[in-house]
Amino acid sequence: MGAMKLTADIVPQNLNASFAREGARALRQSKIREVANAGMGRAGVLPFWFGEPDEVTPQFIRDAAVASLQAGETFYTHSFGIPELRSALGEYTAGLHGACSAENIAVTNSGISALMMCFQTLISPGDRVVVVTPVWPNLVEGPRIMSASVETVALDFDAQRGWALDLEKLLTALTPATRLVVLNSPNNPTGWTLTRAEQQVILGHCRKHGIWILADDAYERIVFNGQVAPSFLDIAARDERVVSTNTFSKAWLMTGWRLGWITAPTSLLKDLGKIIEYNTSCAQMFVQRAGVAAVTQGESTTQRFVARLKTASTFLHRELAQIDGIEAVAPPGALYAFFRVRGMTDGLAFCKHLIETTGLGLAPGAAFGPEGEGFVRWCFASSEERLADGIARLKQGLASRV
Repeated sequence: MGAMKLTADIVPQNLNASFAREGARALRQSKIREVANAGMGRAGVLPFWFGEPDEVTPQFIRDAAVASLQAGETFYTHSFGIPELRSALGEYTAGLHGACSAENIAVTNSGISALMMCFQTLISPGDRVVVVTPVWPNLVEGPRIMSASVETVALDFDAQRGWALDLEKLLTALTPATRLVVLNSPNNPTGWTLTRAEQQVILGHCRKHGIWILADDAYERIVFNGQVAPSFLDIAARDERVVSTNTFSKAWLMTGWRLGWITAPTSLLKDLGKIIEYNTSCAQMFVQRAGVAAVTQGESTTQRFVARLKTASTFLHRELAQIDGIEAVAPPGALYAFFRVRGMTDGLAFCKHLIETTGLGLAPGAAFGPEGEGFVRWCFASSEERLADGIARLKQGLASRV
């Protein structure tokens, strides 16, 4: 009886209590996923909530993965990625941004993983991190997972000119106590894109104060005027405190493959390698073989996709401009329309209303930070026919609002 009493004494009194640490409990839920969960499984839903195209990965990329599996390449690989892919990515990056080699490249299981492992490598609890918003929520919540202190600097919206950065406001936020600044350009969800002049000022300021720059370059190839967006990799030396993360998901239509990479100073890669080992060990060989095919053979795929997106953006924004109460400005990059609905103050409720009444799936702007409230994101990587159907449903949903 004594032993049984001792056991009972040490059983937690509240078995329903959350045992997650406070930092994990404080992370915000994805409002994009909340809307998607409300729509998935409904008949006739037209989904534009996620950032992915309505077409499958090109055949030559899929064939490379199939050939790898048929050859039995099912074993562990190097933590930094297979030499063929690292070399291809080094050449690809050098072609876009100047000197780069395989020694600057670490292959990762997705762009999300690349970002998270950079946060794990660079951030300690209590470090000050500055993020330009509105932005994909992972860029704000990722540093918070590391118990960082995150400050956001909001872009400004003008109904005629679109989104812009108040550079002085950002520089003021980048104090000497700042460890890291996180920038996504072209930006998800707004399409805002840093200019070369802005990057030069930011880089000079960060050099002066020893601040790391983490550039999420997922959309660098999705630009509608030129081949590639301005990048910090164009103007920074490879041994500076500049890290770029990227993904195969967008430029090569590989969202489901979960493959990305990091471009970083060689001095950082040794420790990055340890973080990779303790997270995922390595990316799958057959997925990396598909990545080699994408990088070495996929330029025409990227250019065709971007041309299609430019046409889709023009069509969608022209249609949105004709709807009373909508403020939309076509972006210079990325694959989203991020538009304001005048009088709408609860974007999550509005998007759920669209699902329930019309079957139209959009993402609430508040998912990208409080600065996004009142806005809605629409991924336009789709056919004109589907976009036109979406416009008709949007008009119906607006008309049926209480």
